[in-house]
Amino acid sequence: MQAHLLEGGFDDAPRAASFAFRALMNAMARPGRIEWIEGACPPAPISAAAGAVLLTLADGDTPIHLAGVCDRDDLRGWLAFHTGAPLVGPGEAVFAIGRWEDLLPLDAYPIGTAEYPDRSTTLIVDHAELANTGARLTGPGIETETRFALPDPLSFARNARLFPLGLDFYFTNGSQLAALPRSTRIG
Repeated sequence: MQAHLLEGGFDDAPRAASFAFRALMNAMARPGRIEWIEGACPPAPISAAAGAVLLTLADGDTPIHLAGVCDRDDLRGWLAFHTGAPLVGPGEAVFAIGRWEDLLPLDAYPIGTAEYPDRSTTLIVDHAELANTGARLTGPGIETETRFALPDPLSFARNARLFPLGLDFYFTNGSQLAALPRSTRIG
């Protein structure tokens, strides 16, 4: 195995993973709020935040789909070494990572079932910029409303109408992270 694939994980894994997990939960509990998440240094093209999400939530039982430019040998090797996660197509993925345009179409991913709504995919969108402008978000975890720059607000509004089914999203850029659970309404 190439030496660079062995690098880029958490330096102090238990501590870094606990801080990352807290940032992930805070982001999902407060949709649109931008959090900081650090500690990972994955191969390009994914961000440090996206790498930290994968290091924290993925393991050998977590199928991951690498979309578009993320489907690279060095990233495959990095994930294999650090998480052991199997790589799959979009229809089997628990997590999918890529740029927005590479993750489309959204209907390629599981949205759960009436019996098991949790059997859906969480998409990690490595985004050009995270900003509290644009689409109006309301719902659980948001006191009145907040704003977040979504790549295609209409797609997220359609996803929210599927609740309790649907996809969940993490948006990453550099060391920044934000989340959009399926329960968030877009207006």
